[in-house]
Amino acid sequence: MKITELVDHIASAADLSKADARKAVDALVAAVTDAAKAGDEVTIPDLGKFKTKDVPAREGRNPATGATITIAASRKLTFTPAKALKDSLNG
Repeated sequence: MKITELVDHIASAADLSKADARKAVDALVAAVTDAAKAGDEVTIPDLGKFKTKDVPAREGRNPATGATITIAASRKLTFTPAKALKDSLNG
């Protein structure tokens, strides 16, 4: 599903204009992004949890040369689906 399809679906389900539905989707994305930057967890009932995870630095190999390289530490965003979502997917 692309963003336009999502906006159309929200607009029809919530009886909103497409412009208002787009603003709502953009606000949700901005809120999740801001929370992730701050290291906060975002829980959306019946959908799941978005949270950040720190990945420590590690050693890897350059596939072209085989030389050992250090891969820098980073943060990643993880998503854990809610039980309701998993149950609906699996019948």
